[in-house]
Amino acid sequence: MWAVVPVKEFAGAKQRLAPVLSAPARAALYAEMLDRVLAALAAARGIDGIMVVTNETRLARRDVRVVPDRAGTGQSAAVAQGARILAAEGCRAMLTVPGDVPLATSAEIEQVISGHECMTIVPSRDGLGTNALAISPPELIRFQFGVASFEPHCAAARALGIEPRILRLPGIGLDIDTPDDLALLRSLEPA
Repeated sequence: MWAVVPVKEFAGAKQRLAPVLSAPARAALYAEMLDRVLAALAAARGIDGIMVVTNETRLARRDVRVVPDRAGTGQSAAVAQGARILAAEGCRAMLTVPGDVPLATSAEIEQVISGHECMTIVPSRDGLGTNALAISPPELIRFQFGVASFEPHCAAARALGIEPRILRLPGIGLDIDTPDDLALLRSLEPA
């Protein structure tokens, strides 16, 4: 299974954190979170490769395949682009996670992969968003990422007669979008 990680340009990332972090601090935080996510993916058994769809030029990791984000219109388009590429290359399964789930672990990623059949989904902590989505084949559904994407993704699977496998995982479930999310992250990390 390949992993697809859509990545915003660092300079424009995490705008909702502007009340508590400067633009350079937001860019640095996003780069650090992304590095943690990529490290967890790289350490997970069952991940055959990692594709990052981005226009960010400062991505320095050598263990990922970087693909330019042609549309540049957000997470759904970037993931769809990665899915199209993988499907054209004969890949039969894909996992997508965002770059802002810094507490995701390789063990959680392995839980998503283990037992996966058609669609496995990990909701965000609030139950509204989609923080991980494993699908077979990569173009199984139309991606609908955003604040309230969990139910639309589940509905898209059910429309195909597929009951999605739902996993609630605390690390993957915590995406860092708001000052409250950042405060929670800081409270959970060792000093």
